[in-house]
Amino acid sequence: MKALSVRQPWAWAIIYALKNVENRGWPIHYRGDILIHAAKTCTKKDYQLAREFCQGMGVVIPELISLRRGQVIGIVTIVDCKFSQVASSWGMAGQYHWKLENPREITPIPYIGRLGIFEVPDDLVMEVIAL
Repeated sequence: MKALSVRQPWAWAIIYALKNVENRGWPIHYRGDILIHAAKTCTKKDYQLAREFCQGMGVVIPELISLRRGQVIGIVTIVDCKFSQVASSWGMAGQYHWKLENPREITPIPYIGRLGIFEVPDDLVMEVIAL
């Protein structure tokens, strides 16, 4: 199964706060389910900027220390991808907007992420499905 590493608190927002756009500098042609991996890296500065942005959206995110990192935390469905020069609620101008639907929480599974889209071994996928 495919997976994507996303820095916190954005990974949390995809699964728990209905963040329905992932902003990337590159398009994706894949459509379907993808695992959301919460990356290990998150600086206090990046967290604070994200927290302020989310508050402007009416979303209160958990404290940095309580956010899971270095774990697969959920599954979401990629349904579309379009380049946009215009900002939207979760979308940034000048980025590809990956349209996300159907976020599902899973029991977190420790895993080492990678850059870009990556494949997760079948045994991990079976563990995710079994939970």
